[in-house]
Amino acid sequence: QVQLVESGGGSVQSGGSLRLSCAASGSFLMIRSMGWHRQTPGKQREWVAAITSGGTTNYADFVKGRFTISRDNTKNTVYLQMNSLKPEDTAVYYCNIQIVLGVNHWGQGTQVTVSS
Repeated sequence: QVQLVESGGGSVQSGGSLRLSCAASGSFLMIRSMGWHRQTPGKQREWVAAITSGGTTNYADFVKGRFTISRDNTKNTVYLQMNSLKPEDTAVYYCNIQIVLGVNHWGQGTQVTVSS
């Protein structure tokens, strides 16, 4: 069984920064990819960023240059550094990992609120 525990959400003013963390635990040897999605009420969950086991990163266009994803394989933890936050970044952020290709495990979500 895989468990993901997220932390780091909160409220910040426009232009501010937050750092999200997501720690994975359970019975597995290696995590393939790790990433972040977000969701606002009434909308579908959208992909934000991902990082492979080798450290290759990819970002949605709307966060490029502002958000940075990283991971610490010794701690099975993925991070999302969010800078220059905008009100439209307000959402519940979910981390996800893949141990088996194509099978996603999800965190419980953490609220990020950006005020103007």
